[in-house]
Parts: sequence; C-alpha cells; structure tokens
Amino acid sequence: MRTARLTLGPAFTVGDVDPRLFGSFVEHLGRCVYTGLYEPGHPAADAAGLRRDVLALVRELGVTLVRYPGGNFVSGHRWEDSVGPVADRPRRLDDAWHSTETHRFGLSEFHGFLRALGPRTAPLMALNLGTRGVADALRLHEYANHPSGTALSGLRAAHGDPEPFGIRMWCLGNEMDGPWQTGHKTAEEYGRLAAETARALRRRDPGAELVVCGSSGRSMPTFATWEATVLAHTHDLVDHISLHAYYEPLDGDVDSFLASAVDMERHIEEIAATCDHVAARLKSAKRIGLAFDEWNVWYTSRRRERGPGPDEWPEAPRLLEDHYTVTDAVVVGSLLIALLRHADRVRLACLAQLVNVIAPIMTEPGGPAWRQTTFYPFAQAARHGRGRVLDVRVDAPVHRTDRYGEAALLHATAVRAGDGSVTLFAVNRSRTEPLPLDVALRGLRLTDVIGHSALADADPDARNTLDRPERVSPRRVAGTVLRDGRLTTVLEPLSWNVIRLR
Repeated sequence: MRTARLTLGPAFTVGDVDPRLFGSFVEHLGRCVYTGLYEPGHPAADAAGLRRDVLALVRELGVTLVRYPGGNFVSGHRWEDSVGPVADRPRRLDDAWHSTETHRFGLSEFHGFLRALGPRTAPLMALNLGTRGVADALRLHEYANHPSGTALSGLRAAHGDPEPFGIRMWCLGNEMDGPWQTGHKTAEEYGRLAAETARALRRRDPGAELVVCGSSGRSMPTFATWEATVLAHTHDLVDHISLHAYYEPLDGDVDSFLASAVDMERHIEEIAATCDHVAARLKSAKRIGLAFDEWNVWYTSRRRERGPGPDEWPEAPRLLEDHYTVTDAVVVGSLLIALLRHADRVRLACLAQLVNVIAPIMTEPGGPAWRQTTFYPFAQAARHGRGRVLDVRVDAPVHRTDRYGEAALLHATAVRAGDGSVTLFAVNRSRTEPLPLDVALRGLRLTDVIGHSALADADPDARNTLDRPERVSPRRVAGTVLRDGRLTTVLEPLSWNVIRLR
C-alpha cells in the first residue's frame, strides 16, 4: 500500500471551530424522550424523572447544543400543550410518527434537562411553521424569554418557572420542502412566511440567532433552487440556513458508504456557493452560516417498523432504533472530519438523535444505558476538536466507488488548540489494507505524541449491545513516532484514529 502523506503548518488554516458544531437533537419520536432521557420511576431517575445514567453519558459525549422538539414532530406541535401542570396536559395524536404524545415531558422539562447538563449546553428551539406561524412564534418567545409583567411571562411563572429560559437560537420550521411534512409548502410560500416570522422575532429580540430551512437533502429535486428562493426572501433577516443528510450502505455497497463524507463535503460547498450567489445578487456583504442540524448514519432502507396500523397510536414505540457497527462508527468519524474541514462556514451541527432513535446512546426501560460504537468518534471530536482547524491537503491512494467516484483512502483533518497542541483525526477507508501515514510538521514546535487511539475491529459488524455494552471501544495504538518534525504511523484497515501531539 502506498504511503499517505500530508503537511501541517500554522500558516494555512480553515477557521476556528464553533463549539456548537458538537450539537445533538431531541425529538418526540419513538423512545428518544420517554424511556430515553426521561423515565420517572427508573432506579437512576432524579426527582424530575431524568435518567441520571443518561445525563452522565450525555455529558461524556460533550454535547454543546440540543435541537428540540423536532424534526417532523414540530410541524404539528402546539407548544401550549407542553406547559403547565403535567396532569392537565392534553394527549394528542402525532401525525408525524403515528404515535400518541402525552406531553409529560415538555418545554419546562427540556429546560430542566439542559440545566442538569450544565451551562455549556444551549437550546436550539424549532418553531412550527407547518400548521402555525408568526403569532404563535411570538407567543412562544414571550412565554419562554420575557422576564415578567405580561400574560405569558406570568403564566410561565405560575407554572413554576419564574426565571426566563433565555432561548437565543430558533429554527424557522423543519424540512418544509418535504411532501411528508405537515404543512408542506413551496419555496415561495415558505420563504415569505419565514421572512415574516424572522422580521417579527427581530423586532422582539434583535440578538436572536435564526436558522431558515434549507432543502431536506441533496437528493431532493428542490435542492439548491429551494435555498436560492428562500434566501431571496430571508437573506438579510436570518443568520444560518439548515442542511440535512443521512447515509447508509445501499445494495451492500460498503465502499461507497465509507466515502459518504465525499457527498457531505459537496453538499456543504454547493450550499455555501448558493448562499454566496444570493448575496452577490442582493449586493449584500452578509455571509450566511450553515447549520448542519440533522446528520447521521440512518438505515432507512431496512426499516422493519412500518409503524403502527392505521388504528393504532401507541405511546413511545420503538422506532428507528439502529444498532451501530464498527463500520458505522468509522463513517460517523469521517462525517465529523467533513464538518471540521468546513469550520469556516459550518457554524453549528446536530447529530440526530441523542438517545435510542438513530442515537449514540441506548437505554432499556427500567434497565441500563450504554454507548453505541458511534458514541466514541463524537465524544473524542467534541473533546479534542476545539481550536483552529489546519488546512489539510492529503496525498493518498484512492479507490473508485460506485456512488461518489474516486475517493482517497485517507480522510483527515487537524485542529490546533490554544496551547499549541494539535489533534489529528484520520480515517482509513480501506476495508482490507493498513495505510502507512507520513505527516510533515512545519512551524508547529511539536515534540511529543500524547497518544494515538483507534476504533477498529477484526469484525466490521461488531457492535455494543445490552448484553455486551463494551464490546467495541477505542484502544491505544503503539508505534506512532514523532521525530525531527515528522510523524509516522500505520492506520489499521477500516479505522477511526485520534492522534494527539504537543
């Protein structure tokens, strides 16, 4: 196998990592909330019903931002149903996931969940622009954020929350170009509604940070034209536009699956170009940020659950509970590398979702919680991917994939922290061959390898389960050498690697 090579130096950088790149997503879908992060009566539950074992894992994961309450769920959601005494909250049919929503967990409980995590985790609140609109958004803002002295701020205080929630980031709806979305709209219809909502929120809260809906995916027929039309209405009123992407091996094509980040990087670059084109048309100096607020591996093609029957509306059914393998974890690591490689433009991102539903954390009702394989790349990137991203240009062997053409076997990025230390994140996409790596370090004054860990396994389908929750985890790699400004190592086949230098 030919050696992969790259050069790192302080003069060539991408940009600073926004901590909100390491966000996640909690939707009222399946068991994400109920028996996921919230389970009153569980042996590990606190007085508010939050599972302390899950809270500990979320803190370990390093989540900095949580998008809530959807997702598809939000487009039929009435926020008023989720506040006030729990016993008085109505049960509603949720058309998005054909379930019954009890509202036992609502806005106050979500705020309590964030308080329990600590001040480093912020909310990203989604507004219903499917079945509702401007007036509803303003009412929710008043209830959540106004200090006191009005009907809705007084109602919040009467509900037991005298202090405002302080929500600063808002999603203006969700996937509104998707025909599956309740209240689906054309780009013109949505663009005008989003602009009206943004304008009203700006009057109320000039410092609010607003995310407008991009198209639901790169494969959508509306892709790019949707963004251009919506931004024509909203460009100078919003801060970010959303991107969504999910990946899986189709027809057993694992090599293309391992190259999924090729598609993610194209997605980012194409939408950035679209944003800049609209700015040029409008003669605007404003640079729209990208919010990749849904991304993950999701096995949509092999969903066994067709959902409940037409007359069945269960509470918190087991939906979308993918059990992730070593291969999936390597892909998630590569997607994280793609986000970091575009840190100059991607200002926030959310791994969808947090618990049970296509998630890094799994739970059993009344039982334990455990880390999926995908937990580890995210946790390591969130911990060590803080600082300034170095511009990494890879010279590596390539192989051809059916979906994405030629893809380099090495996918890598590096982040320099404030203390001068550097973390190299690297994936070997080859399923069978180790990959020698040679890194030239110029002007970084690095002398020591703090450590090299790899997530890899002889069985690419190995996973962590209820019975074997620690079957897969990163392990230390020996033989990585830094000498005279040159790092040399060998990356195992199908591996996610974290190499820390000081």
